[in-house]
Amino acid sequence: MRVLLIGANGYIGRFVADRLLADPAVQLTALGRGDDADVRFDLATGSPGALTRFLDAVHPGVVVNCAGATRGGARELTRHNTVAVATVCEALRRSGCGARLVQVGCSAEYGPSQPGSSTAEDAVPRPGGPYGVSKLAATELVLGSGLDAVVLRVFSPAGPGTPAGSPLGRLAEAMRRAMQSGDGELRLGGLGAQRDFIDVRDVARAVHAASLSAAQGVINIGSGRAVRLRDAAATLARVAGYGGALHELDGPPGALRPTIGHPRTESVAHRVDALGHHRTDALGHHRQDPLGSRGERTDSEHTAPAPHPYPDGCGSWQQADVRTARDRLGWRPRIALEESLADIWMEAACRI
Repeated sequence: MRVLLIGANGYIGRFVADRLLADPAVQLTALGRGDDADVRFDLATGSPGALTRFLDAVHPGVVVNCAGATRGGARELTRHNTVAVATVCEALRRSGCGARLVQVGCSAEYGPSQPGSSTAEDAVPRPGGPYGVSKLAATELVLGSGLDAVVLRVFSPAGPGTPAGSPLGRLAEAMRRAMQSGDGELRLGGLGAQRDFIDVRDVARAVHAASLSAAQGVINIGSGRAVRLRDAAATLARVAGYGGALHELDGPPGALRPTIGHPRTESVAHRVDALGHHRTDALGHHRQDPLGSRGERTDSEHTAPAPHPYPDGCGSWQQADVRTARDRLGWRPRIALEESLADIWMEAACRI
């Protein structure tokens, strides 16, 4: 089976490439913008005609699209997440290869969910930000293309390679800095959100399964269980061997949430009201730095943080209904969150 993988150098794409390369029946070709791609092509600026000619020459049986942007303004997100997918769909329609398309989507397409609920594929998408809108537009293009296509809506990927700017990446980095400097307290903001974390290697398994299946439409890829970020922080502290106290900055004015862990009074508190460089909360929302530019204390340190607007547009809760993946792909998640967090910490600890 010839597979064309788009976005092989991305966070998810790297693991998809590894998974496909491990299948002796797969002949893999990587297409992307980087120098190490087998074929260099920019979907956001390249023409469908040029891509069609390449498809006709290579004649893949499956095209997997892991490419896209998670950061940037609305214009950049639209170019890389929507226009790029329109190029792929149009090229596949023009080509005579008849390839199946596996598009990697995102749970941000759904937007906020009712706390306690599991989001199934028939839920009405209501994305809460430009990223989710751009990914939903891509999904609609795929579903309306008339192609043999499936969209995997991936919830919150975790595990090795987790970007430093992601919620779990920020947690690990803040803890690394605290341990490196010997701080016995770590104050964290943005831990109230609950997300459905799924290991990136399980995502790669799902992409592989979707490539071999005849399933079409939208399929959720998640663990089926929402985890509060404060619980993930406590697990990460245990995995890392951090014996200090984790304080939550979310709460009513003048108050801290209960301490997570055991306080150590002999060292100075490490205050991160933002899970990353003292500026960004667990979901990427920018706040005022509680420390001055040279580390001096400012009055803002004593000000309770404002409630987050959840910059990922998914509100306070997301949990996937994963029955469709089980029934149509024969796929179930295998890797527990604790193992994913251990791998995240291993990479963070190597930076000490």
